Amino acid sequence: MIKIRTEAREDYSEVYELNYQAFGNRDDESKLVERIRNSEHFVPELSIVAELNNEIVGHLLLSKASVVNSENHQNVIVLAPIAIKPPYQKQGIGSQLIHEGKKRCKEQGYGIILLIGHPSYYPKFGFMPAGDYGIELKQFKVPNEVFMVCEVIEGELQKCKGELIYPPTFFN
Repeated sequence: MIKIRTEAREDYSEVYELNYQAFGNRDDESKLVERIRNSEHFVPELSIVAELNNEIVGHLLLSKASVVNSENHQNVIVLAPIAIKPPYQKQGIGSQLIHEGKKRCKEQGYGIILLIGHPSYYPKFGFMPAGDYGIELKQFKVPNEVFMVCEVIEGELQKCKGELIYPPTFFN
């Protein structure tokens, strides 16, 4: 049975290896997780692992960012990355992590989650093209349909218009 829990410091090396394996034996996402953990944008309760038989088989990281315009600054959450060990992919573990992440964001008062992701996967979790709701991503050039938003607290999406500001150092 899958156990979903908050990542602990002693999980860091196993989570690094998991992200490495899940993203084709590349360490880009593993290093991204490390940079986020070492930043003011890290929310420890929003770094979530899936465990099976004392092995970490999945990881979801949600971190703080802002949507800004000339009049407003809205705190939001960004989902990046989500990783499942290759032998455990397509078994619903990612879905469990996303549902838990959305629940935790709501409990902590974060009303909006943004991500860059596959347009056929994330809509089943309530994600929609962010541009349709007045949220822009200017830091990176991505197709409109892959920059998505999900409202986890009703009414928050109406208040959130502007540009997503996410620390560029995360992507060096």
